[in-house]
Amino acid sequence: MDATTVIRDYLTLGLRFDRIEEGYVDSFTGDPALRAAVADEPAPEPAALARDARRLLAEVPTVEGLEPARADYLSAHVKALECAARKFAGEDVGFVDEVRAYFDVDIAKGDTDRYREAHRALDEALGGTGPLADRMQAHRTSEEIPPARLEEAIHAFSSALRDRVRAEFPLPDAETITYEVVTDKPWSGFNYYEGDYRSTVAVNADLKQQMSNLPRLVAHESYPGHHTEHCRKEAGLVERGGQAEQTIFLVNTPQCLMAEGLADLALHAAIGPDWGAWAAEIYADLGLRFDGERAEAISAASAALADVRQDAALMLHDEHRDVDEVVAFLQRWLLTSEQRARQSMRFLSSPLWRAYTSTYVEGYRLLKGWLDARPDDVTLTQRFGRLLDEPLIPSSLRAG
Repeated sequence: MDATTVIRDYLTLGLRFDRIEEGYVDSFTGDPALRAAVADEPAPEPAALARDARRLLAEVPTVEGLEPARADYLSAHVKALECAARKFAGEDVGFVDEVRAYFDVDIAKGDTDRYREAHRALDEALGGTGPLADRMQAHRTSEEIPPARLEEAIHAFSSALRDRVRAEFPLPDAETITYEVVTDKPWSGFNYYEGDYRSTVAVNADLKQQMSNLPRLVAHESYPGHHTEHCRKEAGLVERGGQAEQTIFLVNTPQCLMAEGLADLALHAAIGPDWGAWAAEIYADLGLRFDGERAEAISAASAALADVRQDAALMLHDEHRDVDEVVAFLQRWLLTSEQRARQSMRFLSSPLWRAYTSTYVEGYRLLKGWLDARPDDVTLTQRFGRLLDEPLIPSSLRAG
């Protein structure tokens, strides 16, 4: 079997998953005729999709002319789809095994001693007296962006980041983003990549967007995060390289862990550690006061709490703990309200998204370590550019 046939089979398999669970295909910018043909098929049976995935997994290593990196990429993604199909067929798959199959990583619970140390650092960064959770809540409330100013602030950060990012990572002249403010979603922001270098980025107003988080959110979804990665890969891997497998982006596959890790590091790559002063200038132009130095200190302390949400997922799905117990765990360690903890539970409880929290936790950990371990003669921009441009998977980074 030749590479073209195998890749078409992979795209067809991926598109069929969207017939079982709408939203499984995050984006598809390939042949519209193929998508239409799949849409006209009878609804697929999950067990049949699992068999198709196993067949394809056996065929990929035998394809002549398929570069090893592309073969590894396809194999990792077909393996993820095979696991998902078995779950859709009703097979009981352990949560740790599920995450391993989807994202090419092994997970374990975090260290509560590390969380306690993070709380001590937050206590110092926040200052004041009284319960730490109360002070954290007061800080978050003080940082809420007035709803009437949210869209204006989004555009201000997008414009500033776009100018900087396009200078370092050139993008096609046609690239553009449309922003929408939405409600009643389980996430804070979402990038809908539409192809031809266009994205729609939705920002959830229900979560009371905070001043210290908005720069990260815009960088994550747009520049140099998801939108930038989609554009660079469409221009390079697809248009110039003919790698049609990059025209589909599937939920619960290794490309998600890579993409979320990249996006969580986007502000770090674009602005660096002194992002607070940069953000304060942009807010000042909008007539909004922002303490960038304090925000940096709180953000650095909070970083050690990243594993808490993954712990919650393990408690819920691996240890089968009571929902209220998991909510209390989130409240305690994330110093958050019950309302916000239950909002997180919507994401952790979703059949489609329940494993997805690991993409943020493990993606950031893996990619940050890889960026930090770059050779002395390689800049952060150069190393980050590889993440934007190459079809890497977690095992690629672990191999060096």
